Amino acid sequence: MSKQAYKVCCCFQRRFKFKEAEAPDEIKALFRIYSENGVMTIEHLHKFLKEVQGEDEITMEQAESVMESIIKELKHLHVLHRKVLNLEAFFGYLFTDTINYPLISANKVHQDMTAPLSHYFIYTSHNSYLTGNQISSDCSDLPIIKALEQGVRVIELDMWPNSNKDNVDIYHGRTLTTPVDLIKCLNSIRKHAFVASEFPVILTLEDHLTPDLQAKVAEMVTQAFGDVLFCSSSECLLDFPSPESLKRRIIISTKPPKEYLETKSIKEKDDHSQKVKTSSEEAAWGREVSDIADHLKTYNEKEPDEGKYQDEEDTRDDSQHFQENAAPEYKNLIAIHARKRKGGIKDWLKIDPNNVTRISLGEEKFEKAVLSHGADIVRFTQRNLLRIFPKAMRLDSSNYNPLIGWTHGAQMVALNMQGFGRYLWLMQGMFRANGGCGYVKKPDILLQVGPNNEVFDPRRSLPVKKTLKVKVYMGEGWNLDFHQSHFDTYSPPDFYVKVGIAGVSADSLVKKTKVVEDNWIPTWNEEFEFQLTVPELALLRIEVHEYDMSAKDDFGGQTCLPVSELKKGIRSVPLYNEKGDKYKSVKLLMRFDFV
Repeated sequence: MSKQAYKVCCCFQRRFKFKEAEAPDEIKALFRIYSENGVMTIEHLHKFLKEVQGEDEITMEQAESVMESIIKELKHLHVLHRKVLNLEAFFGYLFTDTINYPLISANKVHQDMTAPLSHYFIYTSHNSYLTGNQISSDCSDLPIIKALEQGVRVIELDMWPNSNKDNVDIYHGRTLTTPVDLIKCLNSIRKHAFVASEFPVILTLEDHLTPDLQAKVAEMVTQAFGDVLFCSSSECLLDFPSPESLKRRIIISTKPPKEYLETKSIKEKDDHSQKVKTSSEEAAWGREVSDIADHLKTYNEKEPDEGKYQDEEDTRDDSQHFQENAAPEYKNLIAIHARKRKGGIKDWLKIDPNNVTRISLGEEKFEKAVLSHGADIVRFTQRNLLRIFPKAMRLDSSNYNPLIGWTHGAQMVALNMQGFGRYLWLMQGMFRANGGCGYVKKPDILLQVGPNNEVFDPRRSLPVKKTLKVKVYMGEGWNLDFHQSHFDTYSPPDFYVKVGIAGVSADSLVKKTKVVEDNWIPTWNEEFEFQLTVPELALLRIEVHEYDMSAKDDFGGQTCLPVSELKKGIRSVPLYNEKGDKYKSVKLLMRFDFV
């Protein structure tokens, strides 16, 4: 036990005892049950993994492999040469996330990857080249590289003529963003596309080019991607290919090219863009994840006007322009055709039994459509791709609630990856599933059609399917990853944990622990229950905050975990910073059970 000194003034210091992490009483009791004379053998560990950790099918050989991993990882504890654990090593194992990770898919793809692309949620970025805000930040290939290394599978590029009109730049058109060369972005995509995942990368292009420059793009794309580029022999696909069949391929998806320099305007009419006073917590980490039903009530006052569902991108029908003027070699690159939307909602949600397509919708137009045509959207996304993107008024690169899209089957819910906040944390949590490969199989409820042609309705009241019990034992690592005075200048931090569910409206709930004062290694020992009607679409939200009486609470870490992949038992839960980067040392010890 050591002492920590905090200087209060030049002549006075406050001293606090610093304790090393100690196993909670419940962990000590479990060790006594699954050991003998203070020693846990492979046989004891095997029994513990089956009975407590819920690993029913684990073999003795696999238990031995776990034991070897523990001894290798915790060699500094001087475990006996024979394969056994003492209490210290057992506790160390439980708190080691590399061995005792909370998800079943730790770096391992386990879902069926042979279904059509439309059967998957796909990790999608918006304006992937921006380093900051939507108006004046630099454009670069670096955020594209980072996104790909994090498992993002859909990259968006806005293509414009350069200042000399003889080459192609990537930037956010008619803003002050500084451009980056298209070829630089293409080469970086090719180099980093399959670092994190071998499943296909979809490149969505927003095109503001002349036919001559389109031909130049075709040449650059072909040169940069070579045999990795997937080209379809037909514009009409009866169904999309599967992620498995498209491994290590890059796919181009775009709408028919626009007339030269046509663009969406950042002056999009926005009835809900008025500034709302936010709390200090919202300013720091983004709005609290709102109940979906409450959020959508915003649009209930005025029924959507079917005639106003065209985006600013679709202000004219230029399909004839495409056929007559577009460079044919450019047109031939497009493997996933994005359909022009004409008329009202019912028109663009019509399902063609002989052809699949992709459409794009801004977040507000999508949310309005959900109110009156939610079932049609679910039916459409069972075969076709739907991309949702942030409204133009999000100049600060903030985001919207991706669950509204996911609960209606939208595959490509595009978020601004260069920012941070709770909605981006949900996105990161969703795609921790399935080994972090960037493709997550949609649950069967979104793919089924009932005997009366009914489909899943996320607003419908359903019976409770599962109850998730979550226990928060303790946390550690802040003293290693943060300066002594980071949280409080004059004393150790006062941590508490927020635990909640983000999912369909009926399941969304947030609870929190008590505040543990003046402790770098807080112990809470608190349990919470969450009744889940649609666990397939639920995400477990975990945030640690440091209580501050006089100012906003400080941020102490966060993570988000797909409930469908949670491992039963006592698990080490690593935490991440505001931007989603994993801390070196900060983690929680938690227990998960389903009843």
